[in-house]
Amino acid sequence: MNANGHQTAGTTGTYESMAGPLASSSFVRPTDRMVAALNDVSSATACAKLHQLGITRTFIDGPVPLHRTPDVHVVGGAVTLQFLPQREDVFSGAAQEDAERKTALWRVLETIQPGDVLVVSAQASHFTGCLGDMLVRYFKLRGGAGIVVDGRVRDAPRIRALGVPVWCTGTTPHYASQTELFPYAFNVPVGVGGTLVTPGDLIVADEDGAVAVPQDRAIALAEDALSHQDREAFARDRLDAGGRLSDYYPLTGPGLAEYLASQLASDNGQPR
Repeated sequence: MNANGHQTAGTTGTYESMAGPLASSSFVRPTDRMVAALNDVSSATACAKLHQLGITRTFIDGPVPLHRTPDVHVVGGAVTLQFLPQREDVFSGAAQEDAERKTALWRVLETIQPGDVLVVSAQASHFTGCLGDMLVRYFKLRGGAGIVVDGRVRDAPRIRALGVPVWCTGTTPHYASQTELFPYAFNVPVGVGGTLVTPGDLIVADEDGAVAVPQDRAIALAEDALSHQDREAFARDRLDAGGRLSDYYPLTGPGLAEYLASQLASDNGQPR
């Protein structure tokens, strides 16, 4: 600090806005009914149906499953964490890792409730290890359902061993504040992979990636999506039996009529 009360270069300032992590005052988690309604809906179907409803940017581009398994599928309400660029006069030095325990990174984990999906905005950084073994372990112990990170994680073998489904853009040996980003805010709207995610949005994630679903569209979307998936299952069976692609995909005209007839027969107890 110089004689005029101004911060001098090379020192770390005290900023009132950075005195503690920023957070929204409250948000509404999705109901159990909303979550259950989407349990059998794929991310591809959710994304397609939202597109038809006029909501076109729902796919979180970038994160993929850390450990690919054919049955990986998570549905839950979003809690969010926002990383922003570091600036040396705000946070710097060897004490950063210890300082992390006072940041949004620790705070958001201590708010996790069973079934939550942690969504992390990290600007697709290749160098910031947003979460590691200890933090994911704590997330699991609090009942978290899954994690979607627009960036990297570390301790990959230990995270895989924990069995927590994680979608991320890759791995790094760095801890969270070691390079260019710092965890500033939690449970605020975030941009993740080109998509807006607000706290309380539903997240549907599987091998194809993660999709954000607004709460007020969840039930109607799920009902339409399950019908869509049933039609696709019918079309798949017909193609496997030698049917012509243009007759059964997409399912319209005579193919749709055949499907509807099979549904009626099934309702009457006959095999379709």
